[in-house]
Amino acid sequence: MDFLRPASWEEALAAKAEHPAAVPIAGGTDVMVEINFDHRRPEYLMDLNRVGDLYEWEVGEDSVRLGASVPYSKIMEHLRTELPGLALASHTVASPQIRNRGGVGGNLGTASPAGDAHPALLAAGAEVEVESVRGSRRIPIDAFYTGVKRNALAPDELIRAVHVKKAEGPQQYSKVGTRNAMVIAVCAFGLALHPGTRTVRTGIGSAAPTPVRARAAEEFLNAALEEGGFWDNGKIITPSVAKRFADLCAGACNPIDDVRGTAGYRRHAVGVMARRTLTWTWESYRGARRITEGAA
Repeated sequence: MDFLRPASWEEALAAKAEHPAAVPIAGGTDVMVEINFDHRRPEYLMDLNRVGDLYEWEVGEDSVRLGASVPYSKIMEHLRTELPGLALASHTVASPQIRNRGGVGGNLGTASPAGDAHPALLAAGAEVEVESVRGSRRIPIDAFYTGVKRNALAPDELIRAVHVKKAEGPQQYSKVGTRNAMVIAVCAFGLALHPGTRTVRTGIGSAAPTPVRARAAEEFLNAALEEGGFWDNGKIITPSVAKRFADLCAGACNPIDDVRGTAGYRRHAVGVMARRTLTWTWESYRGARRITEGAA
């Protein structure tokens, strides 16, 4: 196994063009596990730790540009207001040591359906900025996951950053694991309210071959909220609407039985998380409306 250590982003792109099979490593929290267990033996490893640009973030007017290697601990500390769903997901990642090393770019590169960041990125509607010596492009998160541990990157491309819209409404994230820390998700669920467009987006992890959205559930809830005037009147969502939304979220799953949980349990748990996160986010939205109306 050969080790590549570019000192700049330009060097990294050139090395990836010359060695398309090279596996990037930054935090190493996914790659090193596979190597240590001999599940993967790449010909080249590319260490990106000297590429400083990957550790930077920029808060714009409407969105956040998050470098691929920004550690989860920094997201929790500095971007809780702008990216609340991703900050909540970051809290559930492994241990403090791993949160100080791992970043969203690694989750996206590995593209495991159990990656903790995926549901939050799907719910927020992120875009993945990738680049090669041929140029750069942005891949919508909905088109990024192409199969089990597969993504839309070309062989010579590297992930440079993730663009995530700043939250304009409440966001939530929930994860089920076999214990409270250092655990791979049995299943996970992310939910984001987008009051500006009067829409809701979801994200489901570890309950299908890839991270997925519960599109039928979103369409149902978007219609129910609009027809009932909920965005304007701020009423409590009725139990029947919440139950139907939860059922449709569970129906969006295509899970497997494995050592962490059964397919049936995963479907049930996703439905429970969907109902709970909907309740939490909508109560936050109602509370914000009351504060705004009181100030007016």
